[in-house]
Amino acid sequence: MEPLGAELPVLIAQSGPLNGQRWLLERATIIGRDPSCDLIINDRQVSRFHARFEPTSSGVYLEDLGSKNGTYCNGRRVDDPVLLKDGDLIQVALVQHFSFLTSDATMPIEPDLLPADRPHSRLQLDPRSRRVWVNRKEVIPPLSAQQFRLLQTLDRRQGQVVSRQDLIDDVWGVDEAAGVSEQAFDALVRRLRDRLTSLDPNHAYIITVRGHGLRLDNPEE
Repeated sequence: MEPLGAELPVLIAQSGPLNGQRWLLERATIIGRDPSCDLIINDRQVSRFHARFEPTSSGVYLEDLGSKNGTYCNGRRVDDPVLLKDGDLIQVALVQHFSFLTSDATMPIEPDLLPADRPHSRLQLDPRSRRVWVNRKEVIPPLSAQQFRLLQTLDRRQGQVVSRQDLIDDVWGVDEAAGVSEQAFDALVRRLRDRLTSLDPNHAYIITVRGHGLRLDNPEE
């Protein structure tokens, strides 16, 4: 599908054989191994007709078409059609990851280009595509939506200590923040640290300031 206009939902391929490609979801779009599919993934783990994206007046629904190895949205297997939200991460079997954006007005930069606001920082984020690089290596598979929001909040307040409550409000939203436990927040921070450390084990990006909160230590290369 070629981009024909603005303000259409877009699907961006991340890790997997289609990495870097993107499609506007202007009509029903079927993913699978069969040559007649709109998005073809030539891998035996992918069913002939694996999943479908269905644009409606309410938004875009993701439906699994009875695939053998499953379709996942934010790590959860899709059993019934799911209404997609901006930033959702989609996985087809164990083969291909996608990110979903509600509007192509937020189309990302070209995949081989890093964000230009801090070109020499060891950790870089592109808010438009929700992609992250550490030491010029992209974080693959991509961060979850909550992990990215946490990292983005710290990045926006570069070097400043951000309180746990402010971080919880930004990540989960004020309406849901009251139900977030200390354990859930700590687990999120731990998973994010693990993802960053896997690419740069010699530097701690997320610093705990006891009694105050967290700050991001993002030095230049």
